[in-house]
Amino acid sequence: MQYDLTEEQLMLKETVARIAREQVAPGAEKRDEEAQFPWDMVEILKENALFGADFPEVYGGSEMGLLALCVMIEELAKACASTAVILLVHELGTMPIFLAGNSEQKSRYLPRLAAGDALIAFGLTEPNAGSDVSSLRTRAVKEGDGYLLNGSKIFISHADVAEVICVAARTDTTVPGHKGTGVFIVDKGTSGLSIGKREKKMGLRASSTVEVVLEDVRVPAANLLAEENSGFPIIMKTLDITRIPVAAQAVGIAQGALDYAIQYTKERQQFGKPLFSFQGLQWMMADMATRVEASRQLTYKAAALFEAVPKNLDRVSRELIRHSAMAKVFAADTAMQVTTDAVQLLGGYGYVKEYPVERMMRDAKITQIYEGTSQIQKVVISSTL
Repeated sequence: MQYDLTEEQLMLKETVARIAREQVAPGAEKRDEEAQFPWDMVEILKENALFGADFPEVYGGSEMGLLALCVMIEELAKACASTAVILLVHELGTMPIFLAGNSEQKSRYLPRLAAGDALIAFGLTEPNAGSDVSSLRTRAVKEGDGYLLNGSKIFISHADVAEVICVAARTDTTVPGHKGTGVFIVDKGTSGLSIGKREKKMGLRASSTVEVVLEDVRVPAANLLAEENSGFPIIMKTLDITRIPVAAQAVGIAQGALDYAIQYTKERQQFGKPLFSFQGLQWMMADMATRVEASRQLTYKAAALFEAVPKNLDRVSRELIRHSAMAKVFAADTAMQVTTDAVQLLGGYGYVKEYPVERMMRDAKITQIYEGTSQIQKVVISSTL
């Protein structure tokens, strides 16, 4: 399959790289230190019409596709992973609506989301349901012309700043989770919906991660995606697709760390010559560069495979599932290894906050965990063989 970047995608890559270099990178260290959600970065993404990259034109998006979105996330992640994750979470939260929303639901929500006038989150993980999605305990009980939602979600990115949350809940507890789950669109300000604990994290510190509490949250039946007990396939296909942008984020973090390490080792003198001239360090960087490029190719291939089919529940093939999981696990493990090696290449300087590679190392770790751990990706891969 051909998945080289088109002229339009190359122009987009250059544009986003410039934005990242000039407007995102300068404040990355401060954002990490302050650990506050970066609304100024939201405005930059909004001003440059980046939120709607993968949205259909009919709803106000630019319809550039998943590969274009991955390119954008990669370029932003080179400078600041916390800024890149804004676009990643936006795609994650919207994907259930892309996949299973009816025309009325799409018309009601997608235009605001495409413009960046509203942010969205995906309420899935619970204290007892992480990798095991079928073990959800949040309940959705039919009452009149709507549903009452009760339960709690943890580790939900951007739920505190989102106008909309797609929430997964059990609609029938008499059957296994994969047969009795629904996905609901919940609007901010709905009675009973509140934000609980805010997590203090190792990395992605400028990206908020919170607990979501649902106490008799009344949701209209019109906000249920697809049918009452059909939510499990929506959830799984959402993750199958959106782990590809996570891989792109990992590629960007790794490339950013590698770029900085190369620059540093060419400038830093030891024993009368640049560190870059020592063969042992050259071999380290050769391995780092090879893994980063392999990760990029896996990610772009997975994105290209997805673009070859429509966004619906019936057209996510085993091949796509395999490639998306391969891209995610390989890119995430690469990001962790490359950032760790970058810290090593900088020696003592790599361990202090004055230099960005320690932040990149902390940011890289989550890519091995969220949207399916590296271990779960290997289960997914093997299940398609």
